[in-house]
Amino acid sequence: MSDDSPADSSDPAGRGRTAPRWWAVPARAAAFVAGSIAAVVLLGLIAAAIALAVAYPNLPELDSVTDYRPRLPLRVYSADGTLLGEFGDERRTFTPIGEIPLVMKQAVLAIEDARFYEHSGVDYVGVLRAALAQFGAVGSQGASTITMQVARNFYLSSEKVLSRKLYEVLLALKIESQLSKDQILELYMNQIYLGQRAYGFAAASDIYFGKPLKDITVAEAAMLAGLPKAPSAYNPIVNPRRATVRQQYIIDRMLDNGFITAEQHAAAKAEKLRYRAPADVPVHAEYVAELARQMVFNQYGPDTYTRGLQVQLTVRAADQVAAYRALRRGLMDYERRQRYRGPEAYIDLPADPKAVDARVAEALAEHPDNDELKAAVVLEASPKKVVAVLQSGESITVTGDGLKPVTSGLAANAEPKRQIRPGAVVRAVRGAKGEWTLTQQPEVEGAFVSMDPQTGAILAMVGGFDFGKNKFNHVTQAWRQPGSSFKPFIYSSALEKGFTPATVVNDAPLFFDAGSTGSQPWEPKNYDGSFDGPMPLRRALAKSKNMVSIRVLQSVGVDYARDWVTRFGFDRDKHDPYLTMALGAGSVTPMQMATAYSVFANGGYRVAPVLIARITDARGKLLHEVPLRGPEESARVIDARNAFVMGSLLQEITRSGTAAKAQATLKRPDLYGKTGTTNDSMDAWFAGFQPTVTAVVWIGYDNPRKLGDRETGGGLSLPVWIEYMGQALKGVPVSEPPAPEGVVNVGGEWYYDEYSPGRGVDTLGAEEHLPQSPTEDEKKGILDLFR
Repeated sequence: MSDDSPADSSDPAGRGRTAPRWWAVPARAAAFVAGSIAAVVLLGLIAAAIALAVAYPNLPELDSVTDYRPRLPLRVYSADGTLLGEFGDERRTFTPIGEIPLVMKQAVLAIEDARFYEHSGVDYVGVLRAALAQFGAVGSQGASTITMQVARNFYLSSEKVLSRKLYEVLLALKIESQLSKDQILELYMNQIYLGQRAYGFAAASDIYFGKPLKDITVAEAAMLAGLPKAPSAYNPIVNPRRATVRQQYIIDRMLDNGFITAEQHAAAKAEKLRYRAPADVPVHAEYVAELARQMVFNQYGPDTYTRGLQVQLTVRAADQVAAYRALRRGLMDYERRQRYRGPEAYIDLPADPKAVDARVAEALAEHPDNDELKAAVVLEASPKKVVAVLQSGESITVTGDGLKPVTSGLAANAEPKRQIRPGAVVRAVRGAKGEWTLTQQPEVEGAFVSMDPQTGAILAMVGGFDFGKNKFNHVTQAWRQPGSSFKPFIYSSALEKGFTPATVVNDAPLFFDAGSTGSQPWEPKNYDGSFDGPMPLRRALAKSKNMVSIRVLQSVGVDYARDWVTRFGFDRDKHDPYLTMALGAGSVTPMQMATAYSVFANGGYRVAPVLIARITDARGKLLHEVPLRGPEESARVIDARNAFVMGSLLQEITRSGTAAKAQATLKRPDLYGKTGTTNDSMDAWFAGFQPTVTAVVWIGYDNPRKLGDRETGGGLSLPVWIEYMGQALKGVPVSEPPAPEGVVNVGGEWYYDEYSPGRGVDTLGAEEHLPQSPTEDEKKGILDLFR
């Protein structure tokens, strides 16, 4: 007999104290009480009737539950079959109620709605309690039956207001009038979200345990049944301790409700769960999967999310992992050199130690982990030690070097908004040896893209540091100044005008009036502020000499060069017709840069980037396919010899120039590329290739600002490129293109046949005719014209 069972009125022993009899109350008082109760009941019935009359006609039709057709999501796969993303309302394996094992149903009923098969769809006492809570401090109120949850999941928001609760009740009653209990439970168990991108218990069983639902044990069923309340907080993979506490409680509830025996209860409590092993290296491809989704939606519209389309990309999973890790490491390395900006938030910690865990879980739900960047709430803080709690419930202690990045936040005189103190929400990273370091999420952004220069197939794409925080895809959407990484295209145009790698140009100061820049007088500088005098173009490009690039463009002609760069896929109107174009003052996207550098890599062809290789429907019918093959001659945009000579110059950069670290680190000569740093170090680039792969890295702030006086493309972006190439080129043999027809090697240098030594441009012009830096008085006179 349960605790709330009524006492046996025939008990001859009279166990317990005799309750007062209603007939002992004076008759007049009894009549008053009875009348009052009747009045309250009547008013309640009238109010309920009015509410029903007003709300019931506005209830939606129940087609989506009476004719339930689970939507099959769009699935995006890598070239080698790795799932990269799913788009749609659900990811599930629909399972009829008759195929759902009894133990799974019992676990759900035990914790969610033990009287499901007895009530009419609404727990009236619980609903009243939840409604009254709206007038006080609103917490998480129970009382939602399974039917009410179905109503909410299909038709309503989760907003905690009285009107929503009323509609939930009415919808539950309507659902109960049209569907059987088994049909309602079937809907619930296939529709509910259970974390890890799983909808429904069949999908959850596969994701968490790697087994079909029919093979689930009591302990596993109890663990899954704990997920609907809060899939993040009770996720056994992310929060094993908290999830286990709830699982153990559910096992107890199953025993209390008579669903399992005492023996089963003991065995389930003792069972050690084994979870499905996650992928060795998770493939973060959120940006590339989202781009694919947009492309598919443009073709198929809303059906994209319901017809089970299978999309295979050109992206290689291993390349994607390498790109993601390399870019994040580069951005985090930069972030460690920045000033600590302070905790992300502060919370009030409860005085009761037993309540701390729940408060931490609640607070960190608003600050989710960012891959290796774990969110934590500080419990203790001093300049020598910080103790904090992770979302998983694990306590960590940070000391020594692990506190260096946040030293200013631990100082006694730290600004209040930057101070690390109990209740502060901070970020922590675990090192290879298990040690913890406090840090912060980067504000700086970045982009990485790689492609096969022969076919245009995109091999990897990372559009930013964190898709969850910033969905702007910097690879395709960020228009930024390319800086010196644009110089090779100016040099390419010069080769067609008689310049050669041996042409000597003076690296001497220059000064221009407003007519040359379009805005104001201009006195350009080299990055290091020095001028090295006459030098060949090969050395000038390797050392990224600005004065030489400007003089080359001045000789070639701005209009000619502006037309020339469109051959590589750049937009003419994004590059103003001024000499500043020589230093990359126009606008490009990282994707454009990858396409443009691929022209040099493949011998002179412009190939369009390809992301989607094929699309099939849910039954495997082929709907779309792009054959990946080398370029046709019609795609040629520059002569093969131009691409070859430019490749020679770009190879010199990775051997002895601003990117010499590339060949030195990777120990191979077939690497080509150019660093780029814009004015005031607002953008840092490296664009380069090996004959089988082109890759581009950009780093900068969304709202452009200085990265730092000592930050360059060679220091910021090149290490990312090198790390990626180290993975992408494993097992790839060294490959250097043969010399095409029309070029000749004289004295170790390459020339066009018609521009061999003595026939092309040997120098830019006689020294006395080179533009000279004006005197200070001349500068003042020019500047006065623009005041």
